[in-house]
Amino acid sequence: MSPQIPGSKKIIIIGAGVGGVALASRLSKAGHHVTVLEKNSFVGGRCSLIHHEGYRFDQGPSLWLMPKVFEEAFEDVGENVYDHVELRKCDPNYIVHFHDGDRIRLSTDLIKLKDECERIEPGSFEGLLGFIQEGRTHYDLSVGAVLSRNFEKLTDLINPGNAHMALKLHVLTNCWGRISKYFKSEKLRRAFTFQTMYMGMSPYDAPGTYNLLQYTELAEGIWYPIGGFNIFIQKLETIAKNFGATFLYDSPVSQINLDPTTNMATGVTLENGTTMDADVVVCNADLVTAYNKLLPPTNYAKRLGKEPHTSSTFSFYWGMDRIVEGLDPHNVFLAGQDYRSSFDDIFKHGTLPEEPSFYLHVPSRVDPSAAPAGKDSITILVPVASMNHKSDASRDFDLLRQRARAAVIEVLERHLGIKDFEKMIVVEDVNGPPQWEKKFNLWGGSALGLSHNVMQVTYFRPSTRHSTYGNLFFVGASTHPGTGVPIVLKGAKIVADQIQKCVDADNFKVSALPMDLPTLLVAVLAVVAAVVYASGFKF
Repeated sequence: MSPQIPGSKKIIIIGAGVGGVALASRLSKAGHHVTVLEKNSFVGGRCSLIHHEGYRFDQGPSLWLMPKVFEEAFEDVGENVYDHVELRKCDPNYIVHFHDGDRIRLSTDLIKLKDECERIEPGSFEGLLGFIQEGRTHYDLSVGAVLSRNFEKLTDLINPGNAHMALKLHVLTNCWGRISKYFKSEKLRRAFTFQTMYMGMSPYDAPGTYNLLQYTELAEGIWYPIGGFNIFIQKLETIAKNFGATFLYDSPVSQINLDPTTNMATGVTLENGTTMDADVVVCNADLVTAYNKLLPPTNYAKRLGKEPHTSSTFSFYWGMDRIVEGLDPHNVFLAGQDYRSSFDDIFKHGTLPEEPSFYLHVPSRVDPSAAPAGKDSITILVPVASMNHKSDASRDFDLLRQRARAAVIEVLERHLGIKDFEKMIVVEDVNGPPQWEKKFNLWGGSALGLSHNVMQVTYFRPSTRHSTYGNLFFVGASTHPGTGVPIVLKGAKIVADQIQKCVDADNFKVSALPMDLPTLLVAVLAVVAAVVYASGFKF
């Protein structure tokens, strides 16, 4: 147990998701009295496990990307991640299946990758190298200058240096536009852009910056932790407990208690009526839900609920009665001729595509403990619009789920040459938008929180600190720096440092104004002016 330091604080963290647990380990190591309150009976939130009859499924994330961020999360609490987690590399990263039966293997082996690309588009190797180099630039700049720092004030964002960086990050173009500069083949363009769905966004809308996702896959590979993706969160929980943190499960919070006379949060009230006091409150629950249900009503909270969100998913968890031939640990099946329409159906029309793309994970191929001997556990993620989409009144999610399931089975039978695939399924569970909302309080069932368009990142994303109540902080997908397990881990580091800075100064007062419409308009104009200036235009 870590000794209690002078000035240590009593800290409550709402939610035992990735951000909450990572933050608990840091703050408890620093000597604070940390209590984590979790509504469910298990750790990890979306990043948790489902067990059925000897089959194990990753409920949410399954791709161990950006390994240095995981290393950092453990190093900062005095541990080596590889003493706690056994990783196995997935090689190739994926098999990407095209509608016509063709496929491409994406790999960290540049020679193999060159051969695959040249087979589809002769002469494409030069474009591949250029794409990788651009992705590396985006990765290095993003990790160093965006994901590792906070943007508490507008001046943290608006300056000529950041404007010049924004140009290098291609924030004003989309991922599809960037990839089109390197490949002529429609197949290669698709194979190197579907990754934007990790962030719940269309490649036709996601800023070009996010081809950093493809770079980290190609440069660092995709890994899988033995025991399931949730295992690293279990280990961080144990580390936090060893430093004195307390985790209370089956303890849903009904409200964050505030004192308007001091502009301070005083603690929380649980759904059972219990009140718990705290010097600092950190919310790892879904931020939009928290603003609308755990805090007093405000116009800001209402606006957050209407802001663009990421997609949801129909996630099918299937226990198979045999090993399914023709599948790798990670597989992607892409829609056919109406590829762009398949994204527009989700993000513009608010429904399930007529011909959906989907991701299929078979953890039992790298970790036999995920299924009984001689059998497979399979997870399928089919992107669909969340319930808070403007057209939500016209959708029947039970019907959409049935249609998604039928579409997946039809595609697998056709691509794998298997008849009666459905009869091979002996265990089944499913999460859709209603289940994501109910289980994890995700606003409208959005799987990854607020979207990441240009006006919803850095300073424009909801702050890690409340604008009025200075000892109320936020960590997780919908606050800075954003969604995805590695990004939320970076956010936990940012918030831990932010809290400790307040503790050291013995001052939790805030002076920043909330992001109202006039402030937002001024910020937009400032960003545009800075970008134009950095591009060399003279007024």
